[in-house]
Amino acid sequence: MSDSAIHSVAGAAGGIVAMSATYPLIFLSTRAAVETKKEQKSTYQAIVDIIKREGILGLYSGLNSSLLGIAVANGVYYYFYERTKETILRSRSSKALGTLESMLAGLIAGSATTIISNPIWVVQTSQAVSTMGADPSQPATTKKLGFLETVKSIVAKDGIGAFWRGIGPALVLVINPIIQYTAFEQLKNLLIARRTAKLRAAGGVAAAAAAVATLTDLDFFILGALSKLIATSFTYPYIVVKSRLQAGTAKALKYKSSLDGLLTIIREEGIEGLYKGIGSKIVQSVLTAAILFAGQRRIFEMTKSALQPILKA
Repeated sequence: MSDSAIHSVAGAAGGIVAMSATYPLIFLSTRAAVETKKEQKSTYQAIVDIIKREGILGLYSGLNSSLLGIAVANGVYYYFYERTKETILRSRSSKALGTLESMLAGLIAGSATTIISNPIWVVQTSQAVSTMGADPSQPATTKKLGFLETVKSIVAKDGIGAFWRGIGPALVLVINPIIQYTAFEQLKNLLIARRTAKLRAAGGVAAAAAAVATLTDLDFFILGALSKLIATSFTYPYIVVKSRLQAGTAKALKYKSSLDGLLTIIREEGIEGLYKGIGSKIVQSVLTAAILFAGQRRIFEMTKSALQPILKA
């Protein structure tokens, strides 16, 4: 089993753990992004309204789709990213990717992931917003559909093509993981280089040449959080447009393009309309990325160690 395949499995498993821990924040940011009214609710009030109408489990509407989506997305992303990284590094002696090389690997991996996983995110968004628009003071009466029921409903209403709603801004958002993984790789390389220099300066002459610093789980957690914070802050307006298109809202389906969507939101809702739900999204994204980067590394090492006896047999 290649390292790329192990990275893929570890990425999928790490993504499931991270998504399960932070899903209510995804649910809240998705609803906020899709909402076109100018009135703003605090995160606390949004949570209270949902629990009042739908119960605690209402915060987990669409979780099944999200777990499938994150497993597929992370599995595909890590596989293509690591395969591209291996191909680049085999062509030279360096063990680290440069900035442009990190961006190229991210572009290839992100494009493949977006095209393959978009249908799942359309289903997840549809489930998350299915009870929007009703009176928050009244119990929910709309039946919540499961994954397969939502798939059938989308096909019956809008056809197979609906599963690629929002693919335009989703492809633009490939820049999000490019920024994230590029920032992660460069921050990681910088941290290793600084710690290695200190380690060699503190060691003897014989040990200095061979000493190379290693990063801890906490280091990966912090680096993952920082890199995702940078990426999400830059790309959030496109996340709003994508969420609206994937939800199939009437207004969003009239957007002629991603740029037209951005301009329409600014015209109708002001600049703040481009950042609806950004608070919960940033908290969720940063926590998810931090858990994912730390978890994926640990799961990768455990999986590789467990497979060693089998591969040698």
